[in-house]
Amino acid sequence: MDLSDKVCLVTGGARGIGRAIVEAYAAAGARAVYAIDVTFDDASSWPGSVTPVVLDLTDGPAVAAAVERIHAREGRIDVLVNNAGITRDALVQKMTDDDWDAVIAVNLTAVFKLARAVGPLMMAQGAGSIVNMTSIVGLAGNVGQSNYAASKGGVVALTKTWAKEFARKGAKVRVNAIAPGFVRTPMTEKVPAHILEAMTAKTLLGRMGEPEDVANAALWLASDASSYVTAQVIGVDGGLVL
Repeated sequence: MDLSDKVCLVTGGARGIGRAIVEAYAAAGARAVYAIDVTFDDASSWPGSVTPVVLDLTDGPAVAAAVERIHAREGRIDVLVNNAGITRDALVQKMTDDDWDAVIAVNLTAVFKLARAVGPLMMAQGAGSIVNMTSIVGLAGNVGQSNYAASKGGVVALTKTWAKEFARKGAKVRVNAIAPGFVRTPMTEKVPAHILEAMTAKTLLGRMGEPEDVANAALWLASDASSYVTAQVIGVDGGLVL
């Protein structure tokens, strides 16, 4: 798939799924890929078309300013991947307000702030692709993840809404979501082994996902190969949720 001349923004781009997406976009020939994250371990190891951007996604004015700078430099933004996410797991009776607020701020509100900044620019240029990262937890729920499930379920609702909003006035702006299953990332490294083993046993394909599995779906959604696909939630979970 070819992303030649496309300008792409990927949040949570420093590691895990986000890094795999950044690398896939660069390999597909994107003109510029902006990897956005709150910290970077090694910003010098990126391909030449990749620009690391340190940004607190919960800071609305900073998000708007960063998008404005990138748009002014590149003249357009073709792809936005809202991938950044965190977990603060606890049973609901033990979940603190801070646990709830932190996850909602990063996983849901930051997605809104970025789309609010980028969506109108895509409408003005007549086309674009927004890829939101939800989760099977946002579709099916999970014990001990009320905040995460709520945030990812909210991302699904935003995806459907923005697909309608940003396609008005003839703009060919597509908005889709990817719902990964259990993927081998720094986030899942914190999950107890017995839970991962149980989830893998329930997965039809019999293995955990790799970041590249999700990146391949994000590459397709960013490319013109998916030009007739919008308002969809694409599961990349090995058949865990049917």
